[in-house]
Amino acid sequence: MDLGLAGRTAIVCASSRGLGRACAQKLAEAGCTVVINGRDRERLTAVAFAMAETTGSAVIPVTGDVATADGQAALLEACPAPDILVNNNAGPPFRDFRELDREAILAGVTANMVAAIELTQKVIDGMRARRFGRIVNITSGSVKMPLPGLDLSSGARAGLTAFMAGVARSVAADGVTINALLPGIFETDRLTAMIAATAEKRGVPAEQIEAERLATVPARRLGDPDEFGAACAFLCSAHAGYITGQSLLIDGGAFPGAF
Repeated sequence: MDLGLAGRTAIVCASSRGLGRACAQKLAEAGCTVVINGRDRERLTAVAFAMAETTGSAVIPVTGDVATADGQAALLEACPAPDILVNNNAGPPFRDFRELDREAILAGVTANMVAAIELTQKVIDGMRARRFGRIVNITSGSVKMPLPGLDLSSGARAGLTAFMAGVARSVAADGVTINALLPGIFETDRLTAMIAATAEKRGVPAEQIEAERLATVPARRLGDPDEFGAACAFLCSAHAGYITGQSLLIDGGAFPGAF
């Protein structure tokens, strides 16, 4: 399917690895000029080169932390008028909520809620003026089905979801959509770290923890970041203009509800 994105520009935050990278890859494959982002300059440069080589699209690496003013400014300097913004950031480490002090809580909310709001504020009026815009917030399946140890991540991302719900309705008539993608368990570095932390805490092998997690997924497998990226690219496409204010679970059926 032609997504109608050739010639569009996209900023994909936290995209040097994992789900962010998969989203950037699919947008580049669709013909977008893509600004990718991460804090490891060497890794980011290598990813940009590989992505450009495999897609033929322009891929611009911007090193920085999207939760900071300097990081956001660098992204918008590289792409002042993006057609697409994919908000993404690493979640807080797996931790019992009793261990969270005020500083850690505020840092988690800044990284997983405030940063996405700030970037949206900076780009949305330009999108409205051009009568096209796509904003996708990568949150988490834990927004709908919270998990102990991910309380800060769940709370911050649930807050972002509620905040963006009203914003989405206010700009829909201008051709701008805002949606969220809620990943379940995908084969990423973050999942590996979470499994390792749980295994250490319980004193059992990591393989046992992974097997227990997979047993909760009707699909009986980990998600492939490539399929997540494809869903993101579709929400950004010319075909998705009537989809807004929605949260799409991509979790292999793990969430047990009908709605």
